[in-house]
Amino acid sequence: MSAETVEKAIEKKPAEALLSKRRKKLVSDPLVDDNPITIQVLGICSALAVTTQMKPTLVMAISVIFVVVMSNLVISLMRNTIPSRVRIIVQLAVVATLVTLVSEVLRAFAYDMYKELSVFIGLIITNCIVMGRLEAFALGNKPYDSVLDGFGSALGYSWIILTVAFFRELFGSGSVFGLPIYDTISGLFGPDFKLATNGLMVSPVGAFVILGLIIWVQRTKTGYVEH
Repeated sequence: MSAETVEKAIEKKPAEALLSKRRKKLVSDPLVDDNPITIQVLGICSALAVTTQMKPTLVMAISVIFVVVMSNLVISLMRNTIPSRVRIIVQLAVVATLVTLVSEVLRAFAYDMYKELSVFIGLIITNCIVMGRLEAFALGNKPYDSVLDGFGSALGYSWIILTVAFFRELFGSGSVFGLPIYDTISGLFGPDFKLATNGLMVSPVGAFVILGLIIWVQRTKTGYVEH
C-alpha cells in the first residue's frame, strides 16, 4: 500500500459546521413540527397552571429553558460514565440541583415572583419535557448538539405558554404584562364605553380553550395527524 493511499485512509472528515442544516433542525423542529406541547403533548400541567399572567409565565419559560439546556449539557458530558441501571437517578439528581438553583435565585432576587411560582418551579423536576430530552437525546449525543436540542425543545414549550398567557391575561384581566390595555382603549371612546373582561379566561378552562385552538391551527397548517 502506497504512502498516498495510507494518507487518504487516515484523512479525517471535515468538522460539521456549528450551525449546519442538521443542527438548525434541532432548534427549529420543536418550535412547530415537533412541538413538545402541541405535538408530543408534554408539559401540559404548567401550561394550564401558570399562564394567567404574562410575568410569571415569562419567568417560568426562562427557568425551563435554563434547566433543560443545562441538564442536557451535564448529562451529555457524563453520558459515558453513567451506569445504565442508575441513569434515571442521576438525571433526577442533576435536574433537582438545577431547579433548586433557580428557586434560590428567585428567592434572593425576585421574592414576590418566588412566592407566586415556588410550587410550580419545583415541579419542573417532574416536567416530562426535561426528562424526555435527557433520555431521548442527551444520553446518546455530544454536548453541543444536546444543548441545541434542549434549547429548541424549551423554546418550543416557552412560546406556547407565553401565547396562552397573552390571550388569558388580555381577555381575562384586560391587560398585558400588567399594562391596562382595556382601560386605555375604553378611555379613547369616552366614559360610557367599557370593554368587559371574560372570567372564563382566568380559570383552567380558558387555558384549555386557547391551547386547543393553538393545537387546531397548528395541526391544520402542518397537516399533522395523530396515529
